[in-house]
Formats: sequence, structure tokens, C-alpha cells
Amino acid sequence: MDEAGYNAQVGQVFKRLLKALDEVDPDVLEADATGDMVTITVPKSGEKVVVNTQRAVHQVWVAGAGHGIHFSFDGTKWLDDKGKGLELLAWVKSCVEKASGQSLAL
Repeated sequence: MDEAGYNAQVGQVFKRLLKALDEVDPDVLEADATGDMVTITVPKSGEKVVVNTQRAVHQVWVAGAGHGIHFSFDGTKWLDDKGKGLELLAWVKSCVEKASGQSLAL
């Protein structure tokens, strides 16, 4: 995938994620988005889920639920790079639910 394709795919992921987070009460989940990173914080506990681009290798990295997992785009979806069958947005949703009890509409 070239740089423009990677940027377009990451942009779609971040847009979808931020839209879902906008629908959640900020007392339950706070989202801070910078150019290459979205940090989701649970105000009550301080737990975080971080979604970050890894531009050099055209991946997206997610830190949450005690793990840091890299995802690569296979042309259709973002899957973990260890072959465990984890899909990016499903993993983010799972991490957020574990941290906060809040479900995201992803």
C-alpha cells in the first residue's frame, strides 16, 4: 500500500472511531485526538486505550487491556500482525468495554 492509500485507510478508521466516541457521555469516556493518535481515557479509573499510527510500517498500533497490538491492512480490513484473527475496531471496542463497561457503536 502506498502512503496515500495508508493515509486514506487510517483516516477512515479515526473518523469512525471519533464518531462513536462523540456519542458517549464525556463523564464515561474522554477522547483526545491529535494528528496520528487517539487517546481514550476512562475518567473514573484513569485507564487508557491508545490508537496510534505506525507510518513507517503502514500499521496501526493499539495499546489497551494490557496489550500492545499492531494491525495491518489486508486490502479489506485491519488485522493483527501476529495472525490471531483480531480486527482493529473490534479490538478497540473490546478494550474500551473492558476498561469502562461502555459499548461503542463501531
